[in-house]
Amino acid sequence: MKKPAIALLILPFLFFVFSCNRGKAADSVNGEEKTVTKQPDTLVKKVAITIDTIDYNKRMVALSNNDTTGKWPVKTPYPLPGALLPYNRIIAYYGNLYSKRMGILGELPRNEMIKKLQGEVAKWQAVDPSVKTIPALHYIAITAQGAAGKDNMHRMRMPFKQIDTILSWAKPIDALVFLDIQVGHSNVKDEVSTLVKYLSLPNVHLGIDPEFSLKNGEIPGSKIGAFNSDDINDAIDILADLVRKNKLTPKVLVIHRFTQGMVKNYKEIKTVPEVQIVMDMDGFGDRVLKKSTYMSYIYREPVQFTGFKLFYKNDIKKNWVMYTPEELMKFTPKPIYIQYQ
Repeated sequence: MKKPAIALLILPFLFFVFSCNRGKAADSVNGEEKTVTKQPDTLVKKVAITIDTIDYNKRMVALSNNDTTGKWPVKTPYPLPGALLPYNRIIAYYGNLYSKRMGILGELPRNEMIKKLQGEVAKWQAVDPSVKTIPALHYIAITAQGAAGKDNMHRMRMPFKQIDTILSWAKPIDALVFLDIQVGHSNVKDEVSTLVKYLSLPNVHLGIDPEFSLKNGEIPGSKIGAFNSDDINDAIDILADLVRKNKLTPKVLVIHRFTQGMVKNYKEIKTVPEVQIVMDMDGFGDRVLKKSTYMSYIYREPVQFTGFKLFYKNDIKKNWVMYTPEELMKFTPKPIYIQYQ
């Protein structure tokens, strides 16, 4: 992919570093449905505590789009009941409310943005009626910083009132909310932990961005960072614990990726019933480069589900043409999470 374009957005007392170039197998559970027996008064009722595994398997095979290598679909534990994937395709708008340059979510006025998002949802639904298409607002809640800040962590946590605003925008359109983190010199565990009260809500999910994880002291934006499996597993452990404690349906974890080095030791990433993992191809460029990146780093290093990012501006430079839903549905595997920036 193209070397990521890094820009410095200067706001009063804020220095936002952003990039427009954002872009496992585990043992399978036997396919039998478990039951428990409850006895209200004298009636015996069986209550299902697992999903319909036959239906789930069929949907996963359909997503694999006739892959013949054995990589897809990935063998993982079955999810808890109420899982979003593979029953829904998520169409997300990405950005930050402080910046019109970090994504469509902060670029357009609320009503215009929502109308445009709903239009994209309708397009995807028409292309694949077999999977319900749902909207999402993917908000960058912790941003990498060019300036060190008081704690020397090169990251800034957005005020909770902004997250509350995103939640209020999502509610009328039944949209999911993703909170995205760019850790800078901090770490996944500490940053995700600050968002626990929001991640405990049923409709709030998580995104983590290796690009801005600089473990050796570099300034965010000066080079592409990385997460290893331990970093990613920290996020999975927190989400799984919240699901269990709050009796929630599974959380979705989106991991951005557009280079080989951004995600290390992918085979050691946990797959658990409480969390559904999406590896999101997060780079811009011409169609050949984008597909090559998807095949090289997403398809060849399978984790669980896949995503694909589309850029309204950076995918159409130099006479490039942005992929259409019809074209992306021909990819192997089919992406189940689509993000627009």
